[in-house]
Amino acid sequence: IKLERLRFYAHHGVMEQERRVGNDFEVTIEVWYPFEKALESDNLKDTLNYATLYAIVEREMAVPSELLERVAGRIIETVKNEIPEVTAGVLSISKLHPPFKCDMPNGSATVTVKW
Repeated sequence: IKLERLRFYAHHGVMEQERRVGNDFEVTIEVWYPFEKALESDNLKDTLNYATLYAIVEREMAVPSELLERVAGRIIETVKNEIPEVTAGVLSISKLHPPFKCDMPNGSATVTVKW
């Protein structure tokens, strides 16, 4: 399952103003799990409900952190604990408007973690 470009307004950043004012973030998460039964059954109990995966990301994005790496770590820890069927994954978190003194019309600062 892959959830792409989930948008959140959150309060992550090293600078106090970033944590106070907040910023726009984008999250993409892809997880691997055994889904062979679902290929034939058409039954939700035989797969991973992507609404559960979204709820984990949403919950962890709401907890302020200084580092995007820590946010990623919390999301991964929670996925592993709450969905033990997940065997691997890739997670990217992008800060869409980092506090740089340059024009970044389509740029971002991104952390990507594979596990």
